[in-house]
Amino acid sequence: WITLLRPGQPLPSLKQLQAHDIDPKRIVFEITELGGDSQRLAEVVARYRQAGARIAIDDFGAGYSQLDRVLALRPDILKLDMRLFQAAALGGPSSEVVRALAQMAEKTGCWIIAEGVETEAQLNFALECGARYVQGYLFAQAQLNWFAADAFVSRFAVLRQAYVQQKLAERGRIMLLRQQLIELMQILQGWVLAQEPLNQLPWLPGFPRLLRFYQCDRHGTQLTPNFEWRQDAWQADGRYLGHNWSWRPYFYHLLAEGWEERRVILSTTYRDATTNQYCLTAGQFFDNGQRLLLIDIDAAGL
Repeated sequence: WITLLRPGQPLPSLKQLQAHDIDPKRIVFEITELGGDSQRLAEVVARYRQAGARIAIDDFGAGYSQLDRVLALRPDILKLDMRLFQAAALGGPSSEVVRALAQMAEKTGCWIIAEGVETEAQLNFALECGARYVQGYLFAQAQLNWFAADAFVSRFAVLRQAYVQQKLAERGRIMLLRQQLIELMQILQGWVLAQEPLNQLPWLPGFPRLLRFYQCDRHGTQLTPNFEWRQDAWQADGRYLGHNWSWRPYFYHLLAEGWEERRVILSTTYRDATTNQYCLTAGQFFDNGQRLLLIDIDAAGL
């Protein structure tokens, strides 16, 4: 409808607020349609902001890209599309997309609203994405009258505590994994320094998450094949010999945090481009800091 406005014409929505004596600071205008004149829309948004109202983009992530609209309008709030959010809460690639959208929103100063929160798992995923607000049947269905301001405080306190306990359990698993990796590093470094053949490396059933290990020099160039346990034996995969990994985020974390103390450093989880698995890389300098032992771990469930 903004294309029908004359230049400088008073905005009907702001006139309604004035007629009902409503402070615009209490109002969020949601932009839902993808069509229309972007320049005219930007002008209207500027007038809303001048009046003190805030701007939200609704159904973000639905259909084709709205990134250009986000960059042009710089909304205060992004409301994640309900179908996209609910699919993402189940895991898989869509969850990575939603997390990326949430990170983008945070970096551009937007707040995230997760729509369609109907289960505790969906609430937990919304909290992981940094959602400032949630709405959905987990709390209540829409009603004609306003809810009291504290209507959901006690209910959310219980759910929040369960979420915190879940995150503490996850952290506990990471701490246990770190201890296991320290032990594994000692075994593998002992085998490397002894210069024994691959068939002398024992099977390591106590470390079921181990995917592969390999060595790099301190500049990130891979010195050895990838060693993997396959078909009841250690196998060497030499495809990555000579590749340089210094551009990967975990490598400069190792340089920054692990060089002086020679301690085991864990990366954040990521999806491996070759196997499509969720992975975590652990690294530790050894041999007087001249070499780096890297271990890739299956991070699913962590």
